[in-house]
Amino acid sequence: MERRSTKTIRRPRQDSIRNREKLLGAAAAVFRETGGEGTLEAVARRADVGIGTLYRHFPTREALFQAVYRREIDQLAALALKLESSDDAVAGLRDFLHALVGMVATKKGMGKALAVAIDGSSEIACYSYATLSVAMERLHAAAAAGGRLRADVSAEDMLQTVIGMCLARREDHWEPTVLRMVDVFMDGLRREPPMQDELPPA
Repeated sequence: MERRSTKTIRRPRQDSIRNREKLLGAAAAVFRETGGEGTLEAVARRADVGIGTLYRHFPTREALFQAVYRREIDQLAALALKLESSDDAVAGLRDFLHALVGMVATKKGMGKALAVAIDGSSEIACYSYATLSVAMERLHAAAAAGGRLRADVSAEDMLQTVIGMCLARREDHWEPTVLRMVDVFMDGLRREPPMQDELPPA
């Protein structure tokens, strides 16, 4: 008689999931602060786990870079879903663009090392562009629906403009400057809501 396998698929333990999230958050902070030069040991210390735990989750430096980048994109997508139902759609779009600046800062922090792990034709590069484009389209549509946003600037225009602002900065501690410029950019795109016709005098 043929014997059935008794093997079952093991689900990740809760502590393993928590450790992975701690490592990703720590890695994003370390690489952002050190321009991608931070060691894996520094990441493990920041996450308060052993180096063996890090290697069990991410066997190579490149695997960690890709996981950090994907996490940043997924967090932006989740934020967009939350902001889409905001009472002030223009303010929600502004909040998303501020978060986008933070994501680009993390990516710039990983710099050349990330470029080695992710080229323009890779699956994760395509995934990130598609995810950000969809998020921007939905938030832009919500902001433009009430006539509160100029109609001649597309979601793609806005996405490329803000990313361009980030990439153009070479100095240290550039984020506050770009966030201020994003606010100026948004103020230029904002329109006052259409005014209702005034009632004739009694």
